[in-house]
Amino acid sequence: MADITGDQRIQSEVLEGLATAVNHRRWFVELALPYLGDNPIEIGSGLGDYAIEWAEHLPRFTATEADPDRLVQLKERMAAHPNIDVREMLLPAADANGEFSAAVSYNVLEHIEDHVGALRSMAELVRPGGRIILIVPAFMFAMSQVDIATGHIRRYTKKSMRAAMSEAGLEIEKLHYANALGLIGYYAATSIFKLAPKEGPMVKVYDSVVLPVTKFAEQVVRPPFGQSVFVVARTPR
Repeated sequence: MADITGDQRIQSEVLEGLATAVNHRRWFVELALPYLGDNPIEIGSGLGDYAIEWAEHLPRFTATEADPDRLVQLKERMAAHPNIDVREMLLPAADANGEFSAAVSYNVLEHIEDHVGALRSMAELVRPGGRIILIVPAFMFAMSQVDIATGHIRRYTKKSMRAAMSEAGLEIEKLHYANALGLIGYYAATSIFKLAPKEGPMVKVYDSVVLPVTKFAEQVVRPPFGQSVFVVARTPR
């Protein structure tokens, strides 16, 4: 069983705080949209912020959650969105039948000890030739007490992500770092000043001032580093 580690209460607090970073979320929503297809599934939907925004562009979407308390919240919130199905799911999925056009998972894989096994399980959920779309935190030097408290086992580089995808039998289609200035800010906040990324003035300034500049710059030139690794991979046909 690919257990997800971490203090669920702290994870929920961080999710609630980051929910206020609207521009950041919309940027990452846009990154995945071209690859989702007509019927994707999200692994680890949390509070459902990404699911709601993706589902606005799709005929059908499936959101999932492993934590029982967050699953209840997710079901209550998604009741107002008839094109979103909600399932309880912990990898490896017991009922994987390759019905989905893609599996998307943001900031989940770093919690799972057997991440290669988790990738293979995601692939079993997806049609042949469908996509696996991930965002994970980048660079081990940025591993902080916040990472540890929320259950992060690792942070990735492009090289380590490429190795995991290859071992899982997946073919990488797109792989790059995202949010270069965010990495600098995250490292300063969590490793130097020992702060958690919760709702407050710092998050608002970052999201309204720094993020738009970063997004524009990275649309022109891909940075050699970033707060996150973004990857799209294809399942075998």
